[in-house]
Amino acid sequence: MKTTASRDISIGGPTLAAQAIRAGLVDEFHLFITPVVVGGGNPYLPEDIRLGLELVDERRFKGGVVLLRYRRR
Repeated sequence: MKTTASRDISIGGPTLAAQAIRAGLVDEFHLFITPVVVGGGNPYLPEDIRLGLELVDERRFKGGVVLLRYRRR
């Protein structure tokens, strides 16, 4: 599916994304950092994987939200 896609494929949700990361299908990570602390929830990345990432873009929005865009090294 990835090789035949004519544009980027987006995956949301920590469970489905974790499977795609483990399978090596994810090239970029887009993290929206919101200035609010909430306890609990699912981790953003799977605990059993380690990836080298390179920051390729950063954007700041009103209200303090920051978008960090990383790609795999």
